[in-house]
Amino acid sequence: MRGVGVIILQLLRFALYVGVHVLLASKLVLFDLGWCFFYLGFLLFLPISTPIVLQLVLSFVVGWTMDIFYDTGGVHAAAAVLLGYLRPWVLRLLTPREGYEAADSVNIHQMGWQWFVVYLSLLVVLHHAAFFLLELGSFRVLGLTLGKIVVSTLFTGITMLIIQLLLFPTRRSGR
Repeated sequence: MRGVGVIILQLLRFALYVGVHVLLASKLVLFDLGWCFFYLGFLLFLPISTPIVLQLVLSFVVGWTMDIFYDTGGVHAAAAVLLGYLRPWVLRLLTPREGYEAADSVNIHQMGWQWFVVYLSLLVVLHHAAFFLLELGSFRVLGLTLGKIVVSTLFTGITMLIIQLLLFPTRRSGR
């Protein structure tokens, strides 16, 4: 029964992140240069113990859903799958000295500011670089593309930080 509850919770998280992105976040644009990719929160905040195959499938589904809404021909899906593929590597790179516990999640209150900012920065900048380079299709206007990557990374990163501070529990359960 616990497994069904976890699946329902993840489906609700998916609907929330995608819904907020489509209805609100996609309309927020900074200086015609920065977009908030709110839906990435679904992938970034998956439990640490999520198997890689499931992460890749979820990444594709989330990206494909965005591609359907925005008619972007697979650009969201490709960048999201890259994020899903790189996430375990980044988690291994940032493994605390005592390691992760089975119940650990990506949570600024549990893992600390430094860990969270590095985790978020690495994955969001890699996702955004892939997305904007694929969207452009060439290196013609590299300066504009780099500007989009930087501003969108800051916009998305600050939004994810706010979400963490407001909506995620402040301490580990059972401690």
